[in-house]
Amino acid sequence: MYRYKITFAYDGTNFSGFQIQPHKRTVEQTLKDAVNKIAKHPDPAIPVIGSGRTDAGVHALNQVAHFDLSYQLTGLQMQRALNSLLPLDILVKKAEPVSMDFHARFSAHRKRYRYRVDLGEFVNPFKRNYTAHFKYPVDVDLMQRAAQDLVGKHDFTSFVASGSQAHSNVRTIYEATVRRDVANNEVVFEFVGNGFLYNQVRIMVALLLEIGSRQRPSDDVKRVLAAKDRNQARMTAPASGLYLVNVDYGE
Repeated sequence: MYRYKITFAYDGTNFSGFQIQPHKRTVEQTLKDAVNKIAKHPDPAIPVIGSGRTDAGVHALNQVAHFDLSYQLTGLQMQRALNSLLPLDILVKKAEPVSMDFHARFSAHRKRYRYRVDLGEFVNPFKRNYTAHFKYPVDVDLMQRAAQDLVGKHDFTSFVASGSQAHSNVRTIYEATVRRDVANNEVVFEFVGNGFLYNQVRIMVALLLEIGSRQRPSDDVKRVLAAKDRNQARMTAPASGLYLVNVDYGE
């Protein structure tokens, strides 16, 4: 058997998330269908293992997956074959043969997520599927300072949605930044961590926006973390603004 690693982008607007679900269009199923066409429909079907799940409406710039085939192709041949079969809202940016001990999920060391928020007074029809919308004035410096309270190893129980299947809510965030994109009239959040819980990034963004618009005190992140109570965070930002930027397999 030969193992292949693919790095791919997708527009999550018309997908019901990454993970396969009955009678729904998902990224995983779409990739699996393409891989199995290349392999001439083997029985049993070849699974495609992603680095992690994304929710319905969430986008990816550099998602990673792996799969095994019984014959060998070059990376370029695999990339071309997959892109010839995939719909236009998924693009394989790179395909490469890897050793059989590589695992898209378990070999990953950290992930970077980006969240974009449009600050226009009204919803921009050309950005509505690719940003969240928040029309209230926000203090970006205040949010940047508050975001540093998320950095480190914490129990993120207050920041995980119901339905999570994680065995532990402890995660480490290495980097949290908030900046203003003046050219696009947006606020951009970025988080780097060793893993993220179900809806964690979207809940963190919602809380920081409440702080930035002075609906919460500036030091409220610490209190919410300590509470270990999802009801303390309350809101969840929309899926449309969230992007998986990359998955790091280095040290």
